[in-house]
Amino acid sequence: MKTFFDCIPCLIRQSLDSVRRVSSDERMHEQIVRDTLRETSRMDLDLPPAVMAQKIHRRIRRLCNHEDPYREIKDRLNQLALELYPLCRQRVEQSEFPLEAAVRLAIAGNLMDLGVKSQLSETQVRAAVDECLEDPLDGDVAEFAAAVAEAGKILYLTDNAGEIVFDRLLIEQMPRERIIVAVKGAPVINDATLSDAETAGLPGIVRVIDNGSDAPGTVLDDCSETFRRHFTEADLIVAKGQGNYETLCDCPKTIYFLLRVKCPIIARDIGRPVDRMVVQPATAGTG
Repeated sequence: MKTFFDCIPCLIRQSLDSVRRVSSDERMHEQIVRDTLRETSRMDLDLPPAVMAQKIHRRIRRLCNHEDPYREIKDRLNQLALELYPLCRQRVEQSEFPLEAAVRLAIAGNLMDLGVKSQLSETQVRAAVDECLEDPLDGDVAEFAAAVAEAGKILYLTDNAGEIVFDRLLIEQMPRERIIVAVKGAPVINDATLSDAETAGLPGIVRVIDNGSDAPGTVLDDCSETFRRHFTEADLIVAKGQGNYETLCDCPKTIYFLLRVKCPIIARDIGRPVDRMVVQPATAGTG
C-alpha cells in the first residue's frame, strides 16, 4: 500500500496542477510548492495518503481563493462521457452479458483520474471505451453479480467526474430500488460531487447522497454521520477507483472494488499488473 513517501511526488505534481488551472502567476506556483513541502514535512507519517492529500488540497483552494480548481476540466469530462453514453448503452444492451459489459465500461471510465496524471486526452478516453470490452478483466463477475442479487442494501461509492456517467451504465443494470449512490461532500481534485451526479442524470434513477467529506477516497472518520449510517447498514458496497481501495481495503465489510490499476504500488498490493481492469473483493470483508 502507498506510504507517506510514495505520495510526496504525487502531491507536489497535484499541487502544481491545481494552481496552474486557476492562476498563471509563477510566484503563486512557487508558493504552493513550498507550502506543500512544508505541510508534508509536518504530517503524521502514519496517516493514509488520502488524509494527506485532503490537507494539501484544502490549503491550495484556500491560497488560490478558488473552491474548485478542476471545475472546468470536470465539466469537459462530463460532457465527453455524455457524448459517449448512448453508444455505450447500446453496447451494454446488445451484449450477451449486459452486466459484465456495464462493469467493463464503468471500469474504463476510471481512466478519468487527474489525481494520477495531470493530462487526459479525448483520444485516450475514447480508446479506453473502445477497447474495454475486449481487454483482460481480472476478477469474478459472476461472483459480483451474485453479491448484487443477494444484497438488500447496496451503497455505490463513485470516484471521478466523467467516470460517473459510465457508472450510470452499471447502476442501470443493478436493482436501483436497493441502491444508494454516494459522491464527495465537497470538491477535491476531479472527484465527483452532487453537481456531477446531477449532470450524469443519476438523481432521476436512484437515490444520491454525499459523504460529507472532501478526502480523495473514503475516510470514514471524516464522513458525515448520515453517510456512516448508510455505510454500516449496507449489505454490499461497490467502491470505484484506487482512492477508495486505499482507504477501504482493510474495512471489515463486503466490498467489491472496481478499478483500473494505475501505479506499481497498488499493482503490488492487489496482485495485478498496471493498467489491468479489476473486480476485486475486499479480503477483509466479513459481510
